[in-house]
Amino acid sequence: MVSLTGDPGETGETGRAAAASGGRRARVRGGRNRPGSWPAAVPLLAFTAVAFGIPAVALLLGAFTVRDPETRLSSFSTANVAGSLQGAYLNTLVSSVQLSAVVALLGAVLGTFLAQAVVTSRFRALRETVLTASGVLANFGGVPLAFTWVATLGNSGVLTQAFGLDAHGWSLYTFWGLAVVYLYFSVPLMVLVMVPALDGLKAQWREAASNSGATAWQYWRHVGVPVLTPSLLGGTVLLFGGAFAAYATAKAMVGSTVPLVTLQIADALTGDVLIGHENIALALSLDMIIVAALVMAVYLPLQRRSGRWLR
Repeated sequence: MVSLTGDPGETGETGRAAAASGGRRARVRGGRNRPGSWPAAVPLLAFTAVAFGIPAVALLLGAFTVRDPETRLSSFSTANVAGSLQGAYLNTLVSSVQLSAVVALLGAVLGTFLAQAVVTSRFRALRETVLTASGVLANFGGVPLAFTWVATLGNSGVLTQAFGLDAHGWSLYTFWGLAVVYLYFSVPLMVLVMVPALDGLKAQWREAASNSGATAWQYWRHVGVPVLTPSLLGGTVLLFGGAFAAYATAKAMVGSTVPLVTLQIADALTGDVLIGHENIALALSLDMIIVAALVMAVYLPLQRRSGRWLR
């Protein structure tokens, strides 16, 4: 019997025709199999090729090019890459990785607890205020951020003089001082990452755990933390990448006091400190790209996995 309303009782040719028609409509709505749609992406692909492709090719060629100082002849070699992983260059790379790791771990912990406080708060105004402030502070950096911290906690800063922090060994222009400054924009970024993930924890899960006799610790250990792990790791990786690539804040605040790979690259390219090391700078840039690629290789799968709980 064929249903006139098209319900699940529909069979035979009518059912197959309806299924085929529905599949075609779904493909059209989803934008799949739509002929002639790909040329719309040509401007974006062209922009990407010019803005990223040409610099990437130039960087690769320069990183593997060595010029003889006597004959001025150039040849392909791995000497620049090998030199970028030795001596002072290696120290700057290691220092940048260490600083980024410290900022990522501390920012992930502090940002997660702040996000949990926002999610569990009963005051909607507080939630909106914190999220709005986090969106602004996560993008606040560079020279203005450095000036703010120097005026506040520098050697002649307001709080430094008011509480005599310099007498207790405090200095903003150190590894840990720079880490504190980086946390200023890393913690808000972690809040923005974790709030949607914490919102994805369904109330039914906590009720089911409570009805089963589970304590709050058991709930977080066996339910909450496993669900949040992809977002936690993804946010940590994101903070690492942001701190690893930061330049303007460190340049304006600490200069060469703290060895960082971004500052080393700038010195080599401009020739202010290092002359004739332009290709070494390109090799250092290649090292940074490799580290960033490894970071993104970890972040993207975690981001896709954590997205399942946001639906």
